[in-house]
Amino acid sequence: MAEAHSAVAFSFSITHEGWDINYDREVLDLVWQSGVRSWKKRLARFRTGVRNGVYPAHLQSLWLVIAIAIGLHFTHRHVPFDLVNKWLTVLPGDSLQWQLTACSLAGLVVWLSICYTMRYSLKLLLMYKGWMYEKRAPGSKVALKTRLWGLCVKILATWNKPGLYSFQGSLPRLPLPSVQETMSRYLRTVRPLLDDSNYQRMERLANEFQKGIATKLQRYLVLKSWWSTNYVSDWWEEYVYLRGRGALMVNSNFYGIDAIFMHPTKVQSARAASVVNLLLQFRRTVERQELEPILVQGLVPLCSWQYERIFNTVRAPGIESDKIIHYQDSNHIVVLYRACYYKVIIYHNGRLLRPCELQIQIEHILQQREEKPQPGEELLASLTAGDRTKWAQIRQTVFAKGVNRTSLHTVESAAFVLSLDEKPFEFDLAHPEKLDQFGRYLLHGNGHDRWFDKSFTVCVGSNGRIGFNAEHTWADAPVMAHVWEYIVAEEATNKRYDENGNPVGIPEFEPPTPKRLTWDLNDKVALDAIDEAHLAAQKLLNDVDLRILVHDAYGKGLMKTCRLSPDAFIQMALQLAYYRDAGKFSLTYEASMTRLFREGRTETVRPCTIESAAWVKAMLNESVSVEERVRLLNAACERHQLGYQDAMCGKGIDRHLFCLYVVSKYLEIDSPFLQEVLSEPWRLSTSQTPHGQTSKMDLKKHPNCISAGGGFGPVADDGYGVSYIVAGEDLIFFHISSKKSCGTTSSERFAQAICRALADMKHLFEEYRSLQKKGISNGAKSDKLSSK
Repeated sequence: MAEAHSAVAFSFSITHEGWDINYDREVLDLVWQSGVRSWKKRLARFRTGVRNGVYPAHLQSLWLVIAIAIGLHFTHRHVPFDLVNKWLTVLPGDSLQWQLTACSLAGLVVWLSICYTMRYSLKLLLMYKGWMYEKRAPGSKVALKTRLWGLCVKILATWNKPGLYSFQGSLPRLPLPSVQETMSRYLRTVRPLLDDSNYQRMERLANEFQKGIATKLQRYLVLKSWWSTNYVSDWWEEYVYLRGRGALMVNSNFYGIDAIFMHPTKVQSARAASVVNLLLQFRRTVERQELEPILVQGLVPLCSWQYERIFNTVRAPGIESDKIIHYQDSNHIVVLYRACYYKVIIYHNGRLLRPCELQIQIEHILQQREEKPQPGEELLASLTAGDRTKWAQIRQTVFAKGVNRTSLHTVESAAFVLSLDEKPFEFDLAHPEKLDQFGRYLLHGNGHDRWFDKSFTVCVGSNGRIGFNAEHTWADAPVMAHVWEYIVAEEATNKRYDENGNPVGIPEFEPPTPKRLTWDLNDKVALDAIDEAHLAAQKLLNDVDLRILVHDAYGKGLMKTCRLSPDAFIQMALQLAYYRDAGKFSLTYEASMTRLFREGRTETVRPCTIESAAWVKAMLNESVSVEERVRLLNAACERHQLGYQDAMCGKGIDRHLFCLYVVSKYLEIDSPFLQEVLSEPWRLSTSQTPHGQTSKMDLKKHPNCISAGGGFGPVADDGYGVSYIVAGEDLIFFHISSKKSCGTTSSERFAQAICRALADMKHLFEEYRSLQKKGISNGAKSDKLSSK
């Protein structure tokens, strides 16, 4: 009961002597500050909302237009369409005051007309995607049409500095491809995977679908594409993520690793305090919309919609479907240490706590080593790692009232969760198993030291290295990579630690003491559910085979000399490695973004193509010449690049087929074609981690501040999950995952196959250049002989 009494701000009582009010001034002061902060944020949101609503016009230009209207009126010149006189006819009078009012209203109408003309002009310009297909190799010429388009976009989009969400109203909607286009693309991608008889069968199914129910399904999608902002994203979030009943840990959540060549401090509390402060600064830039929107090639904006839910967000379990809950504000984080949960206030005296002040709070928690978890608390987070329906059932009963409900709300409404691990996160090139273990700590921990429902959990090792585990529903990996890049760049470019490894600065006051959360889990139903979830989590995490490959033989520097896209180059290496590992080709998934469109998320690129298969077979055939192999590789990379461009421009395959399948389920229409397509396993699932999303990241000045990227679990039981980041001119990180229970896969073996494939590709181009030099030399000699 002590906790309940301390939480009461005031009490009211009536006695025989009258009435009496007791109140806690400090708590009421906290309530007042919270209210003031909330209203300030509301006003800021309103102001930025108005600014974004009229972008690319400038809000201050309204006063200029009104001044021009007043000047025209009082110099007896007509405002366009005689708007001033028209307003005067409906106003109560024509005195000076009413004339100024009429001029202001006329100016407002003209200004809004200009604003929306500019806005929809920009939207029309952004619908053009021809720039995506322009060649960027040295010496290539850009088409006149694209140059003129770029000039118009630059004039409209860059004269007024945009906020984070300024372009949202100008982004076009995701276009809906025709069924015929999607069928044609799909059949082309499955050709290398099927023999002649199976391909003919699939062709027949596709033709029957296209000529049959596809027309009806497409009509509903056309209607949805007209009505909704994005015809894919809401269904993708609902059916792919929220309705999934399996565990989030390993299956859905992903992780990100520290910049492993930097180690700014070995003091755990100092690093934790600095990272928490930087994350809260990033949250403030998002809330104030001071974060610069990402512009492709410095010109074309990406959708920023996913940034809204980075902080104060949780995926709450449901019986049939989960839901994303986003809290508008949160003045605390939750710290998990030695299986105990602490609420840490991050605001005091009307401002964010500084790193030196946050360190005091974290040190206080680290000193609570003698604190013992309450019954059931130690394994509590296992509930978020297990079956979603079972977690929802327990949540509706055990966590429906009392201290459990209060403490659960505290965790779920926190800005994010901070986990202070008791183990070091290590990296040593001579001992690659240490980096593998680093990745495992972040992917799943021990199954109960990460709150997998939260948008993300920051993990800090006992030696000061950091990482994160992120839930996937609320956003895709590039958004979290942007946050992480900001943290790494800030720590690399600014002095944040003193010579002892502690945060610079002197605390101005004693920050609020962290409060231990209490739970009432000492009953059989709760304890049995927690134990069951714990056992399931242990079984899942013990089956993970994770290998992080540090490939430092070469990086994008050599790939550029080959005049090939680094992404296409790596994807071809993965195709060669997989064929050698499995002895066959497999359906391959590569994630690409569709954020060139409003509320866009991802689309699938299928790197296994007719051209890539031909090149792989040529590499395994010793009778094929070097020139022919290079020609086939160039053709495979060009086809892959075209597939990636199509996916980004809304001409993908899999999201369209997915939406057609959803419509068919709503209409209760069975489609053998769609059922077979959507049941095909992705045995090789790949993704590239982007970097360079913030202007603060200058790798020339700070080459060691690149993150090692991150990874995810395997999508198929008998497949691989591969995430990679091209970390520099001579460095690539590969995060390779598979399942130990599968007898046909091995992450270590596949890592070796990747290294071999990359080495063979390097050797191929070295041979090709050598042959070219010999050809030039022999040609020169023959010219000399003929001249003699």
